[in-house]
Amino acid sequence: MARVCVVTGKGPMTGNNVSHANNKTKRRFLPNLQSRRFWVESENRFIRLRVSNAALRTIDKNGIDVVLADLRARGEL
Repeated sequence: MARVCVVTGKGPMTGNNVSHANNKTKRRFLPNLQSRRFWVESENRFIRLRVSNAALRTIDKNGIDVVLADLRARGEL
């Protein structure tokens, strides 16, 4: 399973660790993913999504029904 948010599409990025002596080594910046259950009132069931913290804020703002409708329109759910 890829470390990608279902809602926002956020995934790992690459960058550098930089030491005090300015030595650089490659590293990955991973998204803050959470596996959460959401109650969908219209379907009368829970749905489990792997979402980033930014997606949780989007769901709080717009509602799970709007986010699910957008995912289904994109064909990702």
